[in-house]
Amino acid sequence: MSNPQLPQPINYIADDWSECATIPDAWNLDPNTGLPVHRAVTTTPEDVERALRHAERSYGFERWDDAASEERAEIIERAADIVESRIEDIARTDALTSGVPIAKARMVAQFLPYRIRSAAAELRAIPRRTALDAGGRDVRLYKVPWGPAAILTPWNGPSFIPAAKMVSALAAGCPVILKPSEHAPSSAQIIVESFVKAGLPTGALQLLHGAGDVGAAITGDPRVKIVSFTGGPNAGRAIARAAAEDFKVLQLELGGNNPALVLDDADIDVAADGILEGMTKLNGQWCEGPGKVLAHKSLIEPLLEALLDRIAPIEVGNSLDESTELGPISNAPHFATLQSRIEGLRANGATIHQPAKLPGLDGFFLSPTVATGVDASLATAELFGPLISLHAVESDEDALRVANANPSGLDAYLFGGDLDRAVEVGSRVLSGEVRVNGAKIADLADGSAQSFWGTSGIGGHAPGESVRVFCGDRVVGVDSPDLPL
Repeated sequence: MSNPQLPQPINYIADDWSECATIPDAWNLDPNTGLPVHRAVTTTPEDVERALRHAERSYGFERWDDAASEERAEIIERAADIVESRIEDIARTDALTSGVPIAKARMVAQFLPYRIRSAAAELRAIPRRTALDAGGRDVRLYKVPWGPAAILTPWNGPSFIPAAKMVSALAAGCPVILKPSEHAPSSAQIIVESFVKAGLPTGALQLLHGAGDVGAAITGDPRVKIVSFTGGPNAGRAIARAAAEDFKVLQLELGGNNPALVLDDADIDVAADGILEGMTKLNGQWCEGPGKVLAHKSLIEPLLEALLDRIAPIEVGNSLDESTELGPISNAPHFATLQSRIEGLRANGATIHQPAKLPGLDGFFLSPTVATGVDASLATAELFGPLISLHAVESDEDALRVANANPSGLDAYLFGGDLDRAVEVGSRVLSGEVRVNGAKIADLADGSAQSFWGTSGIGGHAPGESVRVFCGDRVVGVDSPDLPL
């Protein structure tokens, strides 16, 4: 297979496409081979300023009236149609930048039009103004967009996360400045191209490429009123510190080492299947994947054996091959981080199990890995790859103590035969969402609001609430001298 290439990323600023600045001697690499796919790029400070000025000029409350809302809904639906026509382009680009196998990337890409259309439906369902019960007085609640929105997205969901966040902000009426990860910019560019082709109004959407310095320049600017960021905790802390200067609205999803509790009555096959699915889905590169597995001491050996039996035959290979079950790690820096995490566990006494066969390629390949024999208190770092640590616990209470000593705050897993008991134990884990006997990506239910607890971030996920994240409430009404106080 010849080395694939991707188009050079370009910016979309002030309603026009423009060249990015290239970074000398720096390239984005194919994770399968380590060979270049395009030059690494950034955005100059002058172009960042140009984008911020345009976003500020483009914001206005009149964009939230009924006619404007319907216009946006129609544009969003046209964009969904265009995205649908580019599913294969998006899937191939995702596979080439995230390392996720093409068959899995295609499944994610095929869901995109539905997610985009759901924002149009939600926009039509949200009343722009609601009359409040105010004792006969005229008091109205208005939903208005917060203002210019900075959306910074990661490399592990290079098309879905930009599309989902961007379309919610656009539906709300916020002028959007999107900065995708510098490690995977190309999928987001296809999404932006689709929305531009759909006929967005002036200033509705801008695309800037670059690394953390570009992100910091956008998110720290007072003209940006809301920031939605998915990524690492250090960048999240920096954004939060900068946002404190003018108290921006924040939605920060920062991840964590998600615990999986395997109770003493768990079915070994169900637990092994669920843990393996969670640690290999998207190559383990998803913020809600399992990390620290806390199994009752009586199940440690059979669970380890079941996991290794399942890992050994996994087809690890080129992410563009249809037969590949597990692709490479997305990029060289994260591959180095995972290798460092594994060596750190080994240095703390862990035995490292890596039974899958790796391909004869010069890419960033890693067998699904199980680390055993290390104290759980030393296994707290987010892993974010096909890697778990396995620990013995004495009881449910012991498992909860260990899980909550360093809570992930984002997601957790419970495996148990008695579902009532499993749900009850799960309700005591300090995490926004707890899945029992499974590890799917989809939300548990339409109304399953998930908060980010502790260091996993600020805000949360709530199906049916995505557009509302980018809206603020404004109450306008007739006051009365007859009311007390």
